[in-house]
Amino acid sequence: MRHRRPTVADLLSMKGQRQLTMLRVVTLEEAEAAEKAGIDLVSVPPALLGPEFREAAPSVFAFPGLEYGDHVTADDYIRAAFKALKAGGDAVYCAASLSIVRRMRDEGIPVCGHVGLIPSKATWTGGFRAVGKTAESALEIWQQVTALEEAGAFAAEIEVVPAEVATAISKRSSLLMLSMGAGAGCDAQYLFAEDVLGQNRGHYPRHAKVYRNFAAEYERLQQERIAAFREYAEDVRSGAYPEKAHMVGISLGELEDFLKRMDAQEQAGFRAR
Repeated sequence: MRHRRPTVADLLSMKGQRQLTMLRVVTLEEAEAAEKAGIDLVSVPPALLGPEFREAAPSVFAFPGLEYGDHVTADDYIRAAFKALKAGGDAVYCAASLSIVRRMRDEGIPVCGHVGLIPSKATWTGGFRAVGKTAESALEIWQQVTALEEAGAFAAEIEVVPAEVATAISKRSSLLMLSMGAGAGCDAQYLFAEDVLGQNRGHYPRHAKVYRNFAAEYERLQQERIAAFREYAEDVRSGAYPEKAHMVGISLGELEDFLKRMDAQEQAGFRAR
């Protein structure tokens, strides 16, 4: 049985105690499934938040993402963060500058930063590839983590970094470290629901593990959808639809009365013209 939703303090008290589970969910159905499956943390688009979200997932800790580039100034981020927290979020994901992280922390907003491969800034690290494979690159990640600590973040996603590097950083950091493709030595394992469910038809990242094949099921349903639409169209053309069962009836007496009155009105209208 699930208990109350954890707080930031609860999560930090669990650091080093056990691996937390985290998913990126984008629909209420996925959120509800995460709740019922006992997932600890979810990342969500801010638009998903609201009363319906909390009805579906009352006890998961939710990180609405303040997507880099959607907001510009610190005031933009703060307004968006407060709106997301008011709608049911517990903390915000933010890949913006340290000064913006610091401003939000000053307002009491729990912030999760991002180190390693940051998709919105991947051009600086050579594209969508692993980061931290050299001593110099790994040290840069460690420095980014300590900078986030000093700015007041409480957590950081660490993405596509060698497991040994991520483990060493997590052991030395007070931040809750959320591993996406960075091994089991961090505080949480983070995957996208669409990867777990096998919804993609293209490339899967190395760290993804596919547990179901929704893509095949979606394709099967699409073929069934096409077939159903085709059968409907053929029924309309042949006259097989609608049948009597699909239509509203009227008694013979009422129909005859209606037709007589309609004829009379038409006759009167014709004479008036």
